[in-house]
Amino acid sequence: MSWSISLGRVLGSDIRIHLTFLLLLAWIGIAQYQAGGTAAAVDGVAFVIAIFTCVTLHELGHAAAARRYGIATPDITLLPIGGVARLERIPENPRQEIVIAVAGPLVNVVIAAVLIGILGARFDLASLTTLEDPGPNFLARVAAVNVVLVLFNMIPAFPMDGGRVLRALLAMKLSRMKATLLAARIGQAIAFGFGFLGLTSGNPVLLLVAVFVYFAAASEAEGTSLITTARRLKAQDAMIVSFEALGLNATLDDAAGALLRTTQHEFPVVDGGGRLRGMLLRQQLVAALAARGGSAPVIDVMDKNVPSLPAETRLDRVLEAMQKAGSATAALVDADGKLAGYMSRENLAELSMLAAADWHGEDRARS
Repeated sequence: MSWSISLGRVLGSDIRIHLTFLLLLAWIGIAQYQAGGTAAAVDGVAFVIAIFTCVTLHELGHAAAARRYGIATPDITLLPIGGVARLERIPENPRQEIVIAVAGPLVNVVIAAVLIGILGARFDLASLTTLEDPGPNFLARVAAVNVVLVLFNMIPAFPMDGGRVLRALLAMKLSRMKATLLAARIGQAIAFGFGFLGLTSGNPVLLLVAVFVYFAAASEAEGTSLITTARRLKAQDAMIVSFEALGLNATLDDAAGALLRTTQHEFPVVDGGGRLRGMLLRQQLVAALAARGGSAPVIDVMDKNVPSLPAETRLDRVLEAMQKAGSATAALVDADGKLAGYMSRENLAELSMLAAADWHGEDRARS
């Protein structure tokens, strides 16, 4: 993820912190200092760090469970809104998905139990209403946060862990696609409930949660429909075949001209034999033009970590290759190794929307 820095690796996962998280720490520190002086500022910053330590352990719980089933977690990124563990894939075995989903909240249960049962934190319901007050016991507030994390994450709505548990339980009786659509609808109904409570109570946080949950549920349905559809297609059935490529001697000015006269957002860079050497993305082009000027060679700034697969490859395998490589594109080649076409996240998103619409149409027709 851009705008993030690495803190190190744990269990094979790169732990990253988004730069906006540092802004959050600064804001908390300043606000607490103005309210109660240096002691309050230190307490506030330490409390936020403690919260995100618990969030990191939560995400590592998911990663450890996924690792048990041979699923890697390339990175975990800490954001002001929480943590994001990027799994290589979501298991399709419902029992495995339940284990991975529940593993995170279980870590928070263990943390709360240790703080209360072993370290003597005096936790009660009042602790949940005084999380921002530096007066109550620090450990009690951390224990309260872990209780909140468990309760919030087990809400049966995507992208929370409870939504994945719900989908997995439904998938034991229904197809994965039907289970996802039903779970997404339940999640969106819950989002409407949050939105209503937010409006009637004047709570903007609930409104933000409602919007987040609603669109996350729709995104999960689209993603699952894409994967389901991808198993029925080969890459050559959905790849981009009409495009303009750049040569190895092309400059950024050449690429800028191609950007203006085409609708492409990415440009394959090929050698004289038609073999891919890299891919230049629009954002790379714009950044490089500002930093190096139009005479700079394209090959110096292009993305060289582009997976290359035969055009006959099943489309879901191409998606997996892009995910593992962390690449926004994938090259598809013919029998001679020449570039036949490519996939991009943009045209995959378009395929996802079409697939979701198709599934919804079929669902309405059956009902």
